Amino acid sequence: MAIDCRQFFINGEWLTIAGRPELPVLNPATEQVHATLCLGTAEDVDLAVRAARSAFPSWSHTSDIQRLEILDRIIAGILERTEELALAVSAEMGAPISFARTAHVGSGLAHFVTARQILADYKFEKSRGSTRIQREPIGVCGFITPWNWPLNQVTCKLAPALATGCTMVLKPSELAPLSAGILAQIIAAAGVPAGVFNMVHGDGPTVGAAIAAHPQIDLVSFTGSTRAGREVAHAAADSIKKVTQELGGKSANIILEGADFPRAVTIGVLSCFSNAGQSCNAPTRMLVPQGRLDEVLEIAKAAAAKMVAGDPALETTRLGPVASKAQFDRIQAILNVGIAEGAQLVVGGPGKPEGIGSGWYVRPTIFAHAHNGMRIAREEIFGPVLTILTCRDEEDAIAQANDSDYGLSGYVWGELEEARRVARRLRTGMVHINGAGMDFNAPFGGYRQSGNGREWGLEGFEEFLETKALIGFGV
Repeated sequence: MAIDCRQFFINGEWLTIAGRPELPVLNPATEQVHATLCLGTAEDVDLAVRAARSAFPSWSHTSDIQRLEILDRIIAGILERTEELALAVSAEMGAPISFARTAHVGSGLAHFVTARQILADYKFEKSRGSTRIQREPIGVCGFITPWNWPLNQVTCKLAPALATGCTMVLKPSELAPLSAGILAQIIAAAGVPAGVFNMVHGDGPTVGAAIAAHPQIDLVSFTGSTRAGREVAHAAADSIKKVTQELGGKSANIILEGADFPRAVTIGVLSCFSNAGQSCNAPTRMLVPQGRLDEVLEIAKAAAAKMVAGDPALETTRLGPVASKAQFDRIQAILNVGIAEGAQLVVGGPGKPEGIGSGWYVRPTIFAHAHNGMRIAREEIFGPVLTILTCRDEEDAIAQANDSDYGLSGYVWGELEEARRVARRLRTGMVHINGAGMDFNAPFGGYRQSGNGREWGLEGFEEFLETKALIGFGV
């Protein structure tokens, strides 16, 4: 089924609403228009919210078995349309097709599988003396999602919301609407009742702001920049709704003396450059012992050489473009800042990779001889840019890692006990020890300006539940 981004999905129907402005959606690898989006209004959001509010009483009282059956059908739909979803993600934000297939679609599938597993065993009521503690769906949820992991960020909200009995209104990124459109078709085909899931395309200042401020939305979940997160929180404040946010990051990757340096440095570089560096939890600050810097730079240069930019449609491509011209321009500006600040440019730098014509491709870049006061060590760049810093000892490494406005993720390499010791002292929502990958059952979220609340796993599931005490219930 073709995806028409000029339509909204409201109350179980695909609607074309006349008079809405259109926005061309560009393929970042070709800079050519590959879709046309209609931009919604506050009135469209209100129509969707009213549909979600109307659907909530019946959906919130469906049985676990009914919701499990629908989740099963959504999972089957994702599996059936994996290749379509991967092609959509690759076209809309530039991910190499093999990475789109495994990581992007794989994560979307994993969130539905995880929500299903949690729902199958979850106890919504527990007794505490003569009081019954009841967990019930929070209500109508508003979701505002980004372009960097479009399917992952939509599904990690939608899956637990559906599983817990909430209804919802989604605004996917206007830069990456295609995969959300396919997912909406899958949800509709799975038999989700009208009004439970609604989708309105649009931009942040209009549709996003309307979702955040709407008095009939009980929870707003936002993923994006810290700057935009502040605006969402301000808009939501008047109606005292629950706000969960997954925002920026500048994650430190501490490599201790006891680490396997060739493995740790190589994986650190490749992880930083994965998804063209467009991951909020990317390990973008590498902290290494002062006496090992020369060794680290040689390993890092060799690792960076493996990230050759190319056509995302090719199975062999490892590095695609960044998602938009605005993002490309922002990265170019900060690269020049790093040079002006006096950091050593080890590889990469401003400009496009050699041999690249069209497309918003960024040269994989490594800076060294940097310090934590530099902008390249403090600001989220959101591109394939790594800053290497040195530390005197373990205490200095911990202090530098925690000296950040952010606190989303951290990474530690070393002998297991020393790595565990350091991990416990990092002020971040997550820490990966010795190359451990993502765990979809683990909570995802951060401290400080990296946001509040949690997604993924049991903690993400319970964000969509209210707690009610039925006092005297057991008397």
